Amino acid sequence: MAQALPWKTAWVTGASTGIGREIVLQLMAAGVKVAASARSAEKLGGFGTGVVPIPLDVTDADACAAAAGRIESELGPIDLVVFGAGTYAPVAIDSIDPKLFAHTMETNYIGVVNCLAAVAPRMMARGKGQISWIASVAGFMGLPKAAAYGPTKAALINLAECLAPEMKLKGVRISVINPGFVATPLTAQNDFDMPFLMQPDEAARRTIAGLAEGRFEIAYPRRFVVILRILRALPYPLFFRFITRFVLKAA
Repeated sequence: MAQALPWKTAWVTGASTGIGREIVLQLMAAGVKVAASARSAEKLGGFGTGVVPIPLDVTDADACAAAAGRIESELGPIDLVVFGAGTYAPVAIDSIDPKLFAHTMETNYIGVVNCLAAVAPRMMARGKGQISWIASVAGFMGLPKAAAYGPTKAALINLAECLAPEMKLKGVRISVINPGFVATPLTAQNDFDMPFLMQPDEAARRTIAGLAEGRFEIAYPRRFVVILRILRALPYPLFFRFITRFVLKAA
């Protein structure tokens, strides 16, 4: 990082792969003390001595509270959190599996709420801190194959909008991160072209820069975000016509 970052201690979930892992590495390189969480303790071991590994299942609210307490006892007050734990699986319309929808919501949305409940009271009591989570541009609109995933990300965007004004009055900043397609083990499941595909290190760099600037929304890549916002503004008949012709490749 060209400039010193404004945090001393950070907690990153979903840290074993993808954007989360790169955020941990880049924060650590910039001198921030980092606690890294993921379900896999083995994958967290690869960070070395500069990172405190905290194995965690974010769907366990009590475990999230215990993790926050342990981090603050070992590293000091948490200045920044990046909640990035998530899951994704494409949905085929001929096999709607309620268990998949429930698991995706429990991990992606309730997992953030569990971690939020663990850190927000601590930060509000101190009157400072920054809370962020990774949503997605898939939360901007309904897209094919994202029927389980997209609604969880829309919920996370809405959650950030709900909390940001009131949290700010308490001295706590809320940020929502909306990446486009990033090359990760999750997106590797996709069998379609992913426009403007980014690498995790670049996504992490843009995320950290946006957080350091204190932005509410950090969305990238910019051209893809603009295209999606224009599509979202279309009347539904035009929007569905575009999706059918150019995404589903149907007449």
